[in-house]
Amino acid sequence: MNELHGVGREKREERERELLSPAATLSSESRGRERSEEPDAFRTCFERDRDRILYSKAFRRLKHKTQVFINPEGDHVVTRLTHTLQVAQIGRALALALGLNEPLVEAVCLGHEVGHPPFGHNGELALSPYVDGEWLHSEQSVRVFEVLEPLNLTWEVIDGIRAHTWKVDPPPATPEGMILRFADRIAYLVHDMQDAIRAEIVSEKGLPSESLEAFGKPGGEWVSRMIRAVIDESLEKGVVAMRPEMMAAMHGFREFMYERVYLRPESRKQADKAVRILRDLVDHFLENPDEMPESYRQRDEPLVNQVIDVVAGMTDRYALRIHDQIYRPF
Repeated sequence: MNELHGVGREKREERERELLSPAATLSSESRGRERSEEPDAFRTCFERDRDRILYSKAFRRLKHKTQVFINPEGDHVVTRLTHTLQVAQIGRALALALGLNEPLVEAVCLGHEVGHPPFGHNGELALSPYVDGEWLHSEQSVRVFEVLEPLNLTWEVIDGIRAHTWKVDPPPATPEGMILRFADRIAYLVHDMQDAIRAEIVSEKGLPSESLEAFGKPGGEWVSRMIRAVIDESLEKGVVAMRPEMMAAMHGFREFMYERVYLRPESRKQADKAVRILRDLVDHFLENPDEMPESYRQRDEPLVNQVIDVVAGMTDRYALRIHDQIYRPF
């Protein structure tokens, strides 16, 4: 007797309607794609988007883009790729606990960092003078999937990626997009703290007592408590939110990390070097566009946009290598 049975797209959509919370975003009610496509026989539209993102070139490059430590030598320092996977794990845990659409959450979590330039947030600082306003990796991530590596993603996935950073207003239109905001912050605060302890920049005993009291033992317990704080508050309020006291503790720890890790003198030296390298590259390609890869010179767009696409798409080590080739050729 065959104990297997097929579960195609229509059955999965039916299960969503039966099992998910009333607030969940149903794949059968997606606003759709910019270009219409025939539905997949087995996957919902959000599952399809998740798979497209996972197989994209931009996603693969995340393994050689750093979070805080520029071009690190150690094997255990968090990269954009490991950060993204951690965000996706936290996002899925929240989605399951709140009865939201897990594939949609996973898709936005996997895609939210693909537009990030080399050298962490220093890359955003480096590129901002070349655009009106502030250059945001969230906008570049959307550009990657719409222009550079067009995947024809659903409206909901694009919206969640666009608004995942707390700087962006309006916020995500779906509760699944809001989950990404919390998952991203939980992940980076915890793993940046762990990286800083490994690098002996701070010690576990030197962490703020308020943080230890709120989150417990550094590591997995921090993640668990933060996740629980989002689940409890969301179930009580009916929208994705976090317990106010835990949110305040997160803000306090974030300030500690900026003071002791992100903006310490050694970090500022690294940051200044990173900014200079990326601006050197932008200026060079603006003056020598024929040296850019051919694929970036085929669009009818302003040259500065094409140059930023090139530089933002670089990994840390590739940016360093190209900079050396241009400015230290021998």
